Amino acid sequence: MLGVFSSSIVSPPEELVTAGCRTPSPKITADALVQRFVRTNGSPVSVIIGEDARLAFTHQNESPLRPRTFAVKDEIFCLFEGALDNLGSLRQQYGLSKSANEAVLVLEAYKALRDRAPYPPNHMVGHLSGDFAFIVFDKATSTLFVASDQHGKVPLYWGITADGQVAFADDADLLKGACGKSLASFPQGCFFSTALGEIRCYENPKSKITAVLASEEEIWGATFRVEGPAAVAATR
Repeated sequence: MLGVFSSSIVSPPEELVTAGCRTPSPKITADALVQRFVRTNGSPVSVIIGEDARLAFTHQNESPLRPRTFAVKDEIFCLFEGALDNLGSLRQQYGLSKSANEAVLVLEAYKALRDRAPYPPNHMVGHLSGDFAFIVFDKATSTLFVASDQHGKVPLYWGITADGQVAFADDADLLKGACGKSLASFPQGCFFSTALGEIRCYENPKSKITAVLASEEEIWGATFRVEGPAAVAATR
């Protein structure tokens, strides 16, 4: 699973920019990253969304318990990896058919949040139960929404390419070769929304999230942590 977005969609996290500058290491461009993904994976699907967003996925080497699914509707695109334990009840809540998969459900949940819901974004993610990571891109509003489950069961990483674009992927090795030290594990139990302009913990949305620069020996440029009594580390 791969999502790459230009700086006009999402500003590169300052912590990852700093990490990359502090310990320079080889990087490649966003185009080269997507090409590498397509070249090294069997039966890949790659979607170009205008000039500023690209999504790609493959079913190669996916877990049967945590499959990758993709959905698109009304210029909203969703890449989902994992499985929801409460998918059945959520289908009923959103008026979806029994055939609707997790990607369709998350897409509809995001659409309801955007168009109608009077509650904050953490509620959208907070009622999802299971192991998951997902990327939602709303082309109509140029909004990006990314989230990971509370226990980090589905890996998710993010980094900055050589040309300053932000990439999200479930494969750390893929991003290591593209983002150098401008790379980190996405903090579990958190979501990132360009509408809000920051990362938040959806269980404790008022908790501050800080990034600690890693030592030069570590593969990560930084580690994001949720502060507070119920702090969740981004490392695994």
